[in-house]
Amino acid sequence: MDFLTIIQSKPVLIGFHLGFAIIGIDAFLWLLGKLKDDGGSQKSTIITAAVGVISFIASWIVGGYYYVVYYGALVRPVIKSGLAPWAHNIIMETKEHVFLFIVPLAMTVLFITLLDKKEMEQLRLRRLALWLSGVVAVLGLLIGAMGFIISAAARWGVIN
Repeated sequence: MDFLTIIQSKPVLIGFHLGFAIIGIDAFLWLLGKLKDDGGSQKSTIITAAVGVISFIASWIVGGYYYVVYYGALVRPVIKSGLAPWAHNIIMETKEHVFLFIVPLAMTVLFITLLDKKEMEQLRLRRLALWLSGVVAVLGLLIGAMGFIISAAARWGVIN
């Protein structure tokens, strides 16, 4: 199977990978607002954090499956032999390693939200949860930009 066949027949996997990531980013942006404004109940805060964590884990699984089954054998060689081999050597490697941090950071925020508001204030963890929620969202957006660069490099490799 050639690269174009893979790209044309596997957009569902890439779509799910991206879709779950967007839901995770949105959940942590929403959580950031909830924590900043002290808005909503503890239950809704926990649900928002859990949706974010579950979404990032789902994105991780779908993206990992795509990487192992299709990207490594078919897409990576196209990128590495194309006009922008640095897209894999630098951007993809960075994306892989940064993404490993998102799930543990997101889970840390979830664990903080499991504390009641009084405990969170006593332990001075609300500000940490705010900061980490922002970091998770920003890292998610940066990883999305890296994915765009990698996809563009793959297309450039096919065209040229």
